[in-house]
Amino acid sequence: MFVKICGITNEDDALFAVAMGADAVGFIFAPSPRQVAAQQVYDITRRLPSEILTVGVFRDEHPSRVIDTVNRAGLKAAQLHGHETPGMVADVAASIRWVIKVVVAGSPDARRANEFGTDLIMVEGPKPGSGQVFDWTLVDEVAQGPRIILAGGLDPDNVAEAVRITRPWGVDVASGVEKSPGKKDALKVKAFIERARAAAPAQHLGPDVMPYDWADDEF
Repeated sequence: MFVKICGITNEDDALFAVAMGADAVGFIFAPSPRQVAAQQVYDITRRLPSEILTVGVFRDEHPSRVIDTVNRAGLKAAQLHGHETPGMVADVAASIRWVIKVVVAGSPDARRANEFGTDLIMVEGPKPGSGQVFDWTLVDEVAQGPRIILAGGLDPDNVAEAVRITRPWGVDVASGVEKSPGKKDALKVKAFIERARAAAPAQHLGPDVMPYDWADDEF
């Protein structure tokens, strides 16, 4: 079970998430209480283990700006959280090895998620980034093919149920493990990761599935 802790704003939270077993950490460049600058992120990412997937989160940015920011921040992946077209996703993917495209559950984009040219699709509620839970049964409408990362209002109390219902490849959380915007709660981070993994379906566990070596060129 792939677990991403998003909205990281400081080194201590990043290192703790990694120590607790997170596979990925996310840094938000879009307008947000958790927004960070490229140099600030670079100072954090250069201290993280190479096997951790470091992700920059963008919303409706020009592909060239996404690529430039990812490179300046020392990141490995871009998460596109807006109304990006398949062509825009392809432009980013031409330069960035891993791209996560966010789609809204129940939307036309969710039903054509396999057309975005990326194997990583994050499914959110109608207000992406709001931290609100949506109807998890809508995940069934997402096009088959890509790996599904569930997001939207997840926290330590509901992640196990969410995983059992949707059987995603991975989960993502930001506000659900915070004590204040941009500041993680260590106990919540630990509990979230443990409970997500405990509820993971069998096909998303085992040596053939996890962990991935994000430092390698092979997915």
